[in-house]
Amino acid sequence: MRTEMTSATFILAINLFAAALLAASFLTLAALGARRSAAHWLAFSYVIGVGYLLIEASIPAFSEPRLPVTAAFAVFLAATIALNIGLAHNYDVAAPRLAMLLFLVVATLVVYLVQDLPRQALGRMMAYQLPYAAMQLVALGIVWLSKRRQSVFDRLLLIVLALSALQFASKPFLAHALGGWGANPQSYLQSNYAMVSQTMGTIFALAVALLLLGILMRDALAEAALKSEVDALSRLLNRGGFQARAGIALRSARKQGVPVSLVLADLDHFKAINDNFGHASGDRVIEVFAGFLRDTVARNHVVGRIGGEEFAILLPGSNLTSARLFAEGIRSAFSALPIDGLPKDHRCTASFGVSELQPEEGLADLMRRADEALYGAKKAGRDQVKVSGSPLGLVKSSTGPSAGPSGWNFNGKG
Repeated sequence: MRTEMTSATFILAINLFAAALLAASFLTLAALGARRSAAHWLAFSYVIGVGYLLIEASIPAFSEPRLPVTAAFAVFLAATIALNIGLAHNYDVAAPRLAMLLFLVVATLVVYLVQDLPRQALGRMMAYQLPYAAMQLVALGIVWLSKRRQSVFDRLLLIVLALSALQFASKPFLAHALGGWGANPQSYLQSNYAMVSQTMGTIFALAVALLLLGILMRDALAEAALKSEVDALSRLLNRGGFQARAGIALRSARKQGVPVSLVLADLDHFKAINDNFGHASGDRVIEVFAGFLRDTVARNHVVGRIGGEEFAILLPGSNLTSARLFAEGIRSAFSALPIDGLPKDHRCTASFGVSELQPEEGLADLMRRADEALYGAKKAGRDQVKVSGSPLGLVKSSTGPSAGPSGWNFNGKG
């Protein structure tokens, strides 16, 4: 019996040390700015876990253990709730905070009352363990409802949470199989069940914690990579980010056998805007144009600011004709937009070059041809769309008998 007591107490001490170490790890991640809100809640969860283990270890010192036993239950359940909130922050899912808080109050009251039942009664054991299982299922639901569960880490977390819920639900039956959980709360740590239960708890707690540490690090690195690819002013991809994402999109489009087109846009007379109205106004023009692009492009499009006033939009699934119409729609709508900081009668325009990916071409070739078309649009008078890789070139025309129904001349220029 002495060996059993020592084993359970030793495992409890390991749990205490591990919980403190994990709390410190999550706090370190938060201090480094890695998913700060989620890391703070997860650290708080393990800090609460330390409190639970200290209460659990102190129960033998109480002659009347009802209050410390209830307190230990409530504190551990609160730790699982804090963990769920941390998960929700990391996975961008709304946590059912009020429902979990009410559940904590009701479950704690039930545990307090069932201590009048015989200690080995199955109902008493289930009242103690099933709320923990329920919170693990809530955690599983949070991860499941998120849109980011494609990685191995996320799938493993789902499996571990499901197994953890199962082990909590099975503990009342396990206690019966192992001869109960002690004649009284003071003798719990001397029971065979305590050793097995503490060991199982350690395994699942460490598995969940290590997976969460890995997930937080992964998401923090992804955020850092995204920030390095995003232009601060326009909040679009910068040149490097655009080239990286466009390269991925090109490879995917080739595998699917769909066309790909590129639209390059350059704001007209941008230097004159800066010179005449100030750089703040110039920045505002960039912000407006970038915002218009964000609102216009589809989910599979890749859009970036690749130069001072130059923008690129990759259109997977679009041929040259549809890409040209897309560019014309942007050109026409943007030229009608009023912009704060500029005179009310002042309208900004942009010129566009369009190209369609040809067999054996790469992104550099596609961009080069679109850039040549853009140069042609600027040279021909700006505020128009030129295409590359087609026998037809388009020049904006507001009047004249040769204008098409949408105000375009087909003049044979490339």
